[in-house]
Amino acid sequence: MAPQIEETSADWVASVIPPRRSGSRKGENGVVIVVGGSRLYHGAPFLTAMAAMRSGVDLVYLFVPEKISAPIRALSPSLIVNPLTDVKLTARVSEQIVKNSPQAHAAAIGPGLSVAKESALTKLLSGLLEKGVKLVLDASALQPYILNIIGGREVVLTPHAGEFARLFGTQPGNSLEERCRASKEAAKKHGVVILLKGMVDVITDGERLMVNRTGTCAMTVGGTGDVLTGLVAGLVAKGVPGFEAASAAAYINGVCGEMAASELGLHILPTDLIDKIPKVMKNFDKIIS
Repeated sequence: MAPQIEETSADWVASVIPPRRSGSRKGENGVVIVVGGSRLYHGAPFLTAMAAMRSGVDLVYLFVPEKISAPIRALSPSLIVNPLTDVKLTARVSEQIVKNSPQAHAAAIGPGLSVAKESALTKLLSGLLEKGVKLVLDASALQPYILNIIGGREVVLTPHAGEFARLFGTQPGNSLEERCRASKEAAKKHGVVILLKGMVDVITDGERLMVNRTGTCAMTVGGTGDVLTGLVAGLVAKGVPGFEAASAAAYINGVCGEMAASELGLHILPTDLIDKIPKVMKNFDKIIS
């Protein structure tokens, strides 16, 4: 029997975005940690962090190598930037992050990150999970050796096809049917939420299947996946469960890309998507007393 497949829509996204209390205080609406960056990649963690901020969370703490911390600080005063002693993720850096990180609701790990050793990444993930932080993993954090650590923890993974193959040891296939089947099997086996990025995004927790058709071919520009990761982390931090957060973020990210492309054609930047996030998400704002 073919699995039942749902499809994202504006009404569905509106149903999963939580309202904000009119009397809420700073920190109640989400605190996000972003861990990423390396000698070569300073833009990826910045894009993730800014997307998380634009999703409506209250605070974003960005952990990046000291070598790129000053340029990132100069890009935005909205972020709290924590310099790390090593350019790569080492055991020492992982201890530093776990020890110095605030009590956050969610952490986005991987954009632009360079991992020195397996033990460094496993130490970081284990330490944050022990602190009760929900994880959203992308890029270089998507390694097969993490599966034993994150299994059954409702961690959200955001691979493209190549990262999926590296992570699970099998190609997801080309057709939508193949991609749905491969994603659902992997999510069920490992107890995780998978957002398989593509022309049509596939989101599954091993039981439910959601597809997202928003987006445009203009979004092949580098960095749009980093924006998506930040949106997922922001929604998770606001209390949205992993499957719903990944599905809603995919929809929002795609609509932001469509809006940017309608103005700029095939010449968009990932920062153009971030600029559109408030315009898209404002439609889902709800305030309660």
